[in-house]
Amino acid sequence: MTGRWIAWLGAAFGATMLGGCAETQLFSHTVKAIDPPKSVQAAKPAEQQPKIQGGYKIGKPYQIENVWYYPAEDYDYDETGIASWYGTEFHGRPTANGEVFDMNDISAAHRTLPMPSLVRVTNLDNGRSMLVRVNDRGPFARGRIIDLSRRAAQLLGMDRAGTAKVRVQILADDSRQLAAIARNRTPGQQDIKVAAAPPGNVTVETLPPAGASTANAPTTAAQPAQSAIQIASLAEPQISQEVLTVPVRPANIFVQAGAFSNPTNAQRLSTTLSNIAPAKVERANVGKTVFYRVRVGPAASVEEADRILDRVTAAGYPEARMIVE
Repeated sequence: MTGRWIAWLGAAFGATMLGGCAETQLFSHTVKAIDPPKSVQAAKPAEQQPKIQGGYKIGKPYQIENVWYYPAEDYDYDETGIASWYGTEFHGRPTANGEVFDMNDISAAHRTLPMPSLVRVTNLDNGRSMLVRVNDRGPFARGRIIDLSRRAAQLLGMDRAGTAKVRVQILADDSRQLAAIARNRTPGQQDIKVAAAPPGNVTVETLPPAGASTANAPTTAAQPAQSAIQIASLAEPQISQEVLTVPVRPANIFVQAGAFSNPTNAQRLSTTLSNIAPAKVERANVGKTVFYRVRVGPAASVEEADRILDRVTAAGYPEARMIVE
């Protein structure tokens, strides 16, 4: 296998270990809605103005700092990592799918997901969780998996720190609906004025320990599945700024240098990287195939994880990535 293919399998395995849970699945822990802090509450405009809407876009593979990214429809996407946010510098500028970035809207940039998509972002440091619309490409700093708008960062309680450990999960059905609307729209056209849909009951799963199986997790009685957004004719209603709190557990940051089918190769790399920080080899099953992942850490902070990642990539592993579990 090529190194790029191995690294992709490692990333896919990380998402598989964490994912597979639909938005409407419930666990026995209680979740509650919270109001945004007063410091980030904004006055509502008297009238919702039409906005410039973008078309549907995936895009071709591209390379940033010797790392290749492969945009694709991935409606099973579920990944943990580090989030950052962006604001004033890009406010009012075009996004990758032809919209206009508004730092006061709930939006995000992602390197590979279709645009637009709808994801749930959960801050693993404080348990805040909300829906965010992906309409841009980024972030391109190593070790980040999503770049949130300033408003989304404020509501998730990470704007002052600048980064946070997060879990990002795509909402498959809602993202497909957004895609269907965008495919029938000319990029840059104004959206139809519609009244914002009243917020529905948005359910959220309790986060298990990252990497843990949810096969035996207790669940509550089934509830009627509700769409997180309502699709009006050729228009996208605003996404509710509702923030939920969910139980979270302390999580560590590691740098995954690669995944190998040959344990000898994995052990050799682990030994090589042990001069950077503690390194270990973990056995993992991906379908019927066994892989051996090489991980360095844990790091005590995002800043330390950045330093480890820089050293691992400099050692010849440019596709190394941060994971949180």
